[in-house]
Amino acid sequence: MSDPNKTDPGHGTKRSSMARLVESCSQFVNKRGIYLGRRSTKIHVALYRRTNGRLGGHLPAWPDARILLLDHVGARTGTHRTSPLMYHADGDTIALAASKAGQPTHPAWFHNLKANPDTTIQIGARSHSVRARVATDAERNLLWPRFIEFFPSYDFYQRHAGDRKIPIVILTPRSQGNFPAIC
Repeated sequence: MSDPNKTDPGHGTKRSSMARLVESCSQFVNKRGIYLGRRSTKIHVALYRRTNGRLGGHLPAWPDARILLLDHVGARTGTHRTSPLMYHADGDTIALAASKAGQPTHPAWFHNLKANPDTTIQIGARSHSVRARVATDAERNLLWPRFIEFFPSYDFYQRHAGDRKIPIVILTPRSQGNFPAIC
């Protein structure tokens, strides 16, 4: 269980009860090999799209854990899919951690983006055309602490993943200009 006196990294404030509950529940189910991704995705995507990200746009009790919708095409099947994912934005790049909540395998969306890197994302009400690539080791070393800062369970996910080094995917705009300030 989380220490109630533990502070948010980089914020110096105590975590709310809701934040501790969300983090504890996430770790509890993941330690038991329960991955809720596919089961909850359709509902999450529908709510996000219907409300332009007002519902489902961030992790409850973790306002810095913002969520986007990633469209991707199945590497083998060609099926179009959408995944809600936490992200880190920095200038004209967006980074995604392929954590699969610390499971021993990479998420399907990661394999799909490697096969089909040109895709779209939705942040709030706006859609953006992007190109995906896997971060270099140097980029990952710079970005990984940012993920832990906005959602400390990423540290648990990496430990739980064992030998699997959780990759980070970099998304860059395919058209001119940066992502809007709402990122």
